[in-house]
Amino acid sequence: MPELKFNTAEEIDAAYITLQATFRAGTTRPLSWRKRQLNQVILMLRENIEAIVQALATDLRKPRLEALGGEIGPMVRRAKQSAAQLDEWARDESPQVPEWQRAWSPTILKRPKGVILVVSPWNYPIYLSLQPIIGAIAAGCPAVLKPSEVSPNVSSLLADLFPKYLDPSAYRVINGGVPEITHVLKLKWDHITYTGNGTVARIISRAAAEHLTPVTLELGGKSPVVIDPETTNLKIAAKRVLWGKTLNAGQVCVAPDYVLIPRSAQDAFVEAIKEAAVELKLDGALASDSFASIVSDTHFKRLRSIMTRSSGKIVVGGDAIEEQRRITPTVYRDVKENDSLLEGEIFGPILPIVPVDNIRQAIEYINAHPHPLVLYAFTDDPEVKQALRDETRSGGLHFNDVHQHMSVDQLPFSGVGESGHGSQALKFTYDEYTYLRSSVTVPFTAEPLVSLRYPPYTEAATQALAVRSGAIEGPAAST
Repeated sequence: MPELKFNTAEEIDAAYITLQATFRAGTTRPLSWRKRQLNQVILMLRENIEAIVQALATDLRKPRLEALGGEIGPMVRRAKQSAAQLDEWARDESPQVPEWQRAWSPTILKRPKGVILVVSPWNYPIYLSLQPIIGAIAAGCPAVLKPSEVSPNVSSLLADLFPKYLDPSAYRVINGGVPEITHVLKLKWDHITYTGNGTVARIISRAAAEHLTPVTLELGGKSPVVIDPETTNLKIAAKRVLWGKTLNAGQVCVAPDYVLIPRSAQDAFVEAIKEAAVELKLDGALASDSFASIVSDTHFKRLRSIMTRSSGKIVVGGDAIEEQRRITPTVYRDVKENDSLLEGEIFGPILPIVPVDNIRQAIEYINAHPHPLVLYAFTDDPEVKQALRDETRSGGLHFNDVHQHMSVDQLPFSGVGESGHGSQALKFTYDEYTYLRSSVTVPFTAEPLVSLRYPPYTEAATQALAVRSGAIEGPAAST
C-alpha cells in the first residue's frame, strides 16, 4: 500500500473550484446521473473487497468478519436502497392548502444544497466516509471527502479508488493533517458533515459559522448501559454488553461506555460477565484474529493511562501488548464518580461498572452528564422503559441489546446536545443535503381574488382580508 500523500493547498483549491463549477453546470442534477454514481459506489466496493479488507487490517487489525459485515456490506446495501428509492425521495410534494389557493399550484421542490464537505474518522473509515457520500450523491451534491490521516492505508485507498469509479468532476478525496484541513475549512461549503470528537467539532463549527454553513455533527460521548436486574436475563445482558465492548476493540462511537446497575445485583452481573468472557475466549484476545488493535500509539497510551489511574477493581482482562497496540477487553467493578474511566469517552475495550442504589439513581446519574449518542437499557419492565423514554435525552434509545439500532436503515442516526446534531442514513442523509424550495404560480385569472390588497384600502377590503386571513370570524370573501 503506498504512503499516504497529502494534498497541497493548490490541489485543494483546484478541486473546490472544479466541484463548484460542476454543480453550477447542473451535472449532478439528473436522477439518472445520480443513480449511475450510486451504482458505481457498489461496483467500487465489490470489485475491491480484498484491498479494502487488507487496508482495514493494516490500519486497525480489523477482522475480516467486521470489515465485511460492519463496513463494506452496509454501504453496498445503502447505496442500492438509495438508488431504488431516489425517485420517491426526490418527488415534488403538493401540500394541502385552502381552496382559494389551490389554483396557485403550491409545490415543495427538493433541491440539492450545493457542494458538501465530509470529514470522516478513522474507526470505521469506509462506513463513515461513504455513508455521507452516498447521501450527497443521492441528493445531487458534489462532495469532497477528507478521511482521517490516522487510518492512512484506507485513506490512500479511497484516494486511489474515487477517480476510477466516481465522476472526478463531482467527487474528490483530499488527504492531509491539521494544515490541510485548516485550509479546507477556510473555503465556503454548502454543508459540512463531521464525525469525531467534540474538540474538533467546535473548530469545524466555528469555521462553518464564518460562512453560515449548516453542519451535521456525530460526536459520540459516553453511552451508558442501565441494567434492571429484576426483569433482565443477566447472562444474556452480560454477553451482549461485553461483545459490544470487543467490537473493533471498543473503538465505536456507539460502544457501551459504562454500566449502571443497582449495587445489590453487581456481584451477580460480574459473575455473568466472567462467564461471558470465557465463552467469548477473551483470555486469548491478544493473539486472536477476532479482535482488533488500538489504532495508534497515542490512543494506546491514553487508554493505558486511564486504566492505571483507575480505582476500580479489574474482574476481567487487564493485559496488553504495547508493541502490537493490543488490550484484552477489560472490565472493572466498583467504579466511583470522578474515576479516570469516567473522565471522557473511553473509545477502547474497557468497561467500568458503576453501582447505584436503584434505577431512579441511574436516571439521575445519566441526566447529570452530557446527553449520550445512545442510551442502552436491559429491562422488560414497562414502567422503567417509559421512565427512560420520558425522563432522559439521548440520540438513540436501545433496549436489551447493543449496536443493533445501527442496522435498522429506516431509523435516523443522530445525536443530541454534545453528542451531535443532524441525522444520517439513507433518506435522512438525503434530507440533510437537500433544501425545500417553496413554489407557487399565481394565474393572471386570480386577479379578482387578490385585488383586495391594492390601495387605496377600504373598510370593506380590510374586513374581507381580516376574515380571509383568520384574524376575525366571518364569511370568507371571494373578491
